[in-house]
Amino acid sequence: MLTILPYIWFMLPIYFANMAPVFVKDYFNKLAIPIDLGKKINNKRIFGNNKTYRGIILGIIFSIIIISFQKELYSIKFIKSISLVNYININLILWGFLMGFGALFGDLAGSFIKRRLDIKPGKSLILLDQLDFIAGGLFFISFVYKLNIKMIIIILPISFILTILVNHTSYYLKMREVKW
Repeated sequence: MLTILPYIWFMLPIYFANMAPVFVKDYFNKLAIPIDLGKKINNKRIFGNNKTYRGIILGIIFSIIIISFQKELYSIKFIKSISLVNYININLILWGFLMGFGALFGDLAGSFIKRRLDIKPGKSLILLDQLDFIAGGLFFISFVYKLNIKMIIIILPISFILTILVNHTSYYLKMREVKW
């Protein structure tokens, strides 16, 4: 378990950015405006009502907050030992933005694909639902951090399993309306 901990620690800003829309769904209602503004392509919504400005904005904020905590905790010997990044030397706002925006951009891309395939909002498309935000977050952070193939090979299955566990748990805790 300890060997996967550095990868989970690295991914926390991406994970929390993706969870933010669920945490804030009952707040900041003025920002609950669909990103696609109800527009359609070929008579199908671009993203759907569930993808809002509230989710994007607060997802980025969550990501920045998490990476700020990571930086604050970096002086602790154990945290430093599991960190893939020297948090002292990074631009928190830039990293938080890239990881948060990337995660939510990936999620939007997944929703776009699902709408084209006539999969309704909230319905599952296995793999895409668990990895779209991961792919987006990793893609955007790769602009400032050199990812290697080992990281990606470890992160993808870990994230797939964690996403299923977290989504099912939040469903049973009545935080989500669907398991995916």
